[in-house]
Amino acid sequence: MGLLALTACGSDDGGGGGDGAGGDRLDVVASFYPMEFLAERIGGDHVSVSTLTEPGVEPHDLELSPRQTAAVSEADLVVYLAGLQPTVDEAVESSGVEHVVEATSFTTLEEHGDDVDASGDHADEHADEGEEHADEHAEEGHAEEGHAEEGHDHDHEGADPHIWLDPAKYAEVAQGVGDAFAEADPDHAADYERNTEALLADLTALDEEFTSGLEGRTSDTFITTHAAFGYLAEAYGLHEEAITGIDPESEPSAARMRDLHDIAEADGVTTVFFETLVSDDTARTLADDTGLRTDVLDPLEGITDESAGSDYLSVMRANLAALQEALGVPAS
Repeated sequence: MGLLALTACGSDDGGGGGDGAGGDRLDVVASFYPMEFLAERIGGDHVSVSTLTEPGVEPHDLELSPRQTAAVSEADLVVYLAGLQPTVDEAVESSGVEHVVEATSFTTLEEHGDDVDASGDHADEHADEGEEHADEHAEEGHAEEGHAEEGHDHDHEGADPHIWLDPAKYAEVAQGVGDAFAEADPDHAADYERNTEALLADLTALDEEFTSGLEGRTSDTFITTHAAFGYLAEAYGLHEEAITGIDPESEPSAARMRDLHDIAEADGVTTVFFETLVSDDTARTLADDTGLRTDVLDPLEGITDESAGSDYLSVMRANLAALQEALGVPAS
């Protein structure tokens, strides 16, 4: 008899649960793709992972079906990120699940995108902030340690949830997920630890690729559809200018669009980035008005057939290549 009584809920619409062939595996429900990726890489053959957010669904807009809500309650372990999907937060809080892994509890959150409706020149101020954070990020050892400090303040109000777009912060979450898996399923703790260490090594390598791959750039500023890339920008001394704020469905003001025209000219911006899961109409309008090109910078909220890779690591490398071209990194 194992420590945990494992259940299979047989959901076919994003709910959790193992199947007949995997009835002895840990039943893990992940809220959306970045949590699913961690669960699959760390859990390996010992887990059955399902996601609440199907490919192609914008995570911020997710509404859970009754079956999905039931799947959360029936899971052995839930991996989610609080503050991103309110319906998931509510389902987890009312589920009574014994083992819950909340991603932001393993790292620190910051506020980004709070100036997108302002007008005026913010470029110098934000570039300085990005460089300061990049130095701070390097001193902390990037992803090599992989452990979050205990006792973080986790007030999510106004905070940017897109922590997975900084490989170092994502590594902190990965370490926390690995520890939680080992606690929930101690019989396989050694395997979870090995899988976690392998993932941390991959994230460290990715972090180093971004650091070296962005050297020699001629510009620090890039424009995106919504403010998803604040952590990535700060990690590598870049400056994100977003058309809208953290919420991808919000509409930009006329003042914001005028501001972006000025910023693009002043900072030598070449590219307006749009996303695969959000309408590109506003980004293309801005690009047409300013004579800039468009390209995809993927916030990795989901993997679809249109994604530039099959998993987190490959899509992040595609993002790096897109940034290198947009920021004028010399060809090697």
